[in-house]
Amino acid sequence: EYGEDLVFFVEDDYLHFEPMMEEMVASYERIASQVNKDIFMCPTDYPYLYMNNEKTNILIGNKRHWRTINQTLCTFMTTKSLLNKYWDNFYNTCLDRNDPFEKHLNEIYTKELCISPLKSLSLHLTNINSSYGLAPFIDYKKLWEEN
Repeated sequence: EYGEDLVFFVEDDYLHFEPMMEEMVASYERIASQVNKDIFMCPTDYPYLYMNNEKTNILIGNKRHWRTINQTLCTFMTTKSLLNKYWDNFYNTCLDRNDPFEKHLNEIYTKELCISPLKSLSLHLTNINSSYGLAPFIDYKKLWEEN
């Protein structure tokens, strides 16, 4: 009945900068109209993105650049139409323990555009040594105190 536009999945172990939602929505509108299709957006610039030599494209958003990525955790924004289109992938993510857990989500990104910001809009609070951990160039203490 509701939620005909954008849908945002948010895990409980993230801190978000205040302009996160505004920047994501404004950048979504700009980039989706540039590429003329619905997209996926992740608010976090994960360390793993700097650990490989995969090619990426840089896109200009509202107030920052965004890069194409092919993996996310479970914090991302997309449209209801893409949610419906890939419902089986979302459902299968919840059925069994997958390795990696996001296996069925990442399969979507072989067919659809997924982007993350340069510089991060959110911080994943996990093990500091995790490749999905602390985003680079973030003042963690300041962000914690603001939240």
